[in-house]
Amino acid sequence: MTVIAWFRAGYLSISFKSLSIYLNAVKISLERALELFACCKLYTMSFLFIVEVLMSFISKLPFIGKLGAVLTFSLSSMIFATSASAEQIGSVDTSFKLLGANHKIVIEAFDDPKISGVSCHLSRAKKGGISGSFGLATDTSDAAIACRQVGPIKILDELKDGEKVFKERTSILFKTMQVVRFLDKKRNVLVYLVYSDKLVDGSPKNSISTVPIRPW
Repeated sequence: MTVIAWFRAGYLSISFKSLSIYLNAVKISLERALELFACCKLYTMSFLFIVEVLMSFISKLPFIGKLGAVLTFSLSSMIFATSASAEQIGSVDTSFKLLGANHKIVIEAFDDPKISGVSCHLSRAKKGGISGSFGLATDTSDAAIACRQVGPIKILDELKDGEKVFKERTSILFKTMQVVRFLDKKRNVLVYLVYSDKLVDGSPKNSISTVPIRPW
């Protein structure tokens, strides 16, 4: 029994030592990963700052004129597209992440900029983890939308079918989630469509919501 106990004690000692070495290696790896992501974020933000400065410089060149303005607007739309008018209502976690924020579903609200009396609520997936916390993750194209009449409907400007009413960046570059509006004149109904697109290839995932135009 003494020999068996000795062997068991020695085995447990070796096991705990191996576990300690393994955990220390994991800790070092995670620290290096965090340093790497921090460097990536720094380089990315520096790149975006340089692009922003260049766009500002181009727009001020007198000999470029309208072309400079068009280039500036196009680059701004691709890189710095955000939802300035969006209001986050809430969120729920969908997956736990040991490091960084959890994966979640966020709910946002926005008003149609050209039609008073119509508001929309959008739910979409948002990635967490280390890359998500640093703003480097690419969110999935999963989204749902619900638009409703919340007051007297008044058209403030000329409407165009397929006009963007909401746009939000879902990756660090070139992927956006956007909402476009159509007017079904025959049925007197506003149709809102949410989908994702990329510079090269988008996603077929989509969702729609309709708002009948009625007296309030």
